[in-house]
Amino acid sequence: QVQLAESGGGSVQAGGSLRLSCAASEYFGSRAHMAWFRQAPGKERKGVACVMAGGDTTYYADFVRGRFTISRDTAKNTVYLQMNILEPEDTAMYYCAADPRDPTICLRPEYNAWGQGTQVTVSS
Repeated sequence: QVQLAESGGGSVQAGGSLRLSCAASEYFGSRAHMAWFRQAPGKERKGVACVMAGGDTTYYADFVRGRFTISRDTAKNTVYLQMNILEPEDTAMYYCAADPRDPTICLRPEYNAWGQGTQVTVSS
């Protein structure tokens, strides 16, 4: 089973940037769809962005489109989430996920592998 480890979270002021990384413990190459989700305290987990196997196709939630960019480096078994123009509303625990149960709905939180999460805090 693929194990995932997120890093790159932290505290930043509104308007700032962060880049999250998700390293997989085993080779998945271009075979697994990957995604980033986030969950704020007391709220449901929401899909932020996903990248299809091969890395050519990406999808974004409306609330991050134009500000966040997902990408993958197959050689490094790593997926990234570049977050720009951060807002206090972006404060949440961010999770990496791999291998969706339904690959046609990649922003739904139904994946076979999850990371432990990395905290992002944006202050106003």
